[in-house]
Amino acid sequence: MTKQVLSTPNAPAAIGTYSQGIRVGDTVYLSGQIGLDPQTMQMTEDIEAQINQVFLNLGAVANAAGVGLNASVKLNVYLTDLGHFAKVNEIMAGYFDQPYPARAAVGVKELPRGALVEMDAILYLGA
Repeated sequence: MTKQVLSTPNAPAAIGTYSQGIRVGDTVYLSGQIGLDPQTMQMTEDIEAQINQVFLNLGAVANAAGVGLNASVKLNVYLTDLGHFAKVNEIMAGYFDQPYPARAAVGVKELPRGALVEMDAILYLGA
């Protein structure tokens, strides 16, 4: 199988040696997204805005694959403060339908550009 690079101007441009997403067969791997506004490449302000922006960014790359976030089968959440986990749950419910993807949440010391949250996902495009 060949790798297909996914790229969209509706998500922040890669700020390193990675692609926004890679499709291999019926599986799509979305790179980690932080709360960068794709138009300004500036970080959104607070944790709620960052969580929403992360979901918008992930959704934009999912759309580049021809699907939405509901195609997610695995979501990884990285937080600099696990006290924000309840807010992730609250906001996530507005972006996903049941059944929700499998998920992990990890507390980390810091994230790129001073982000408070980062997420990556795996999507399945098959039936």
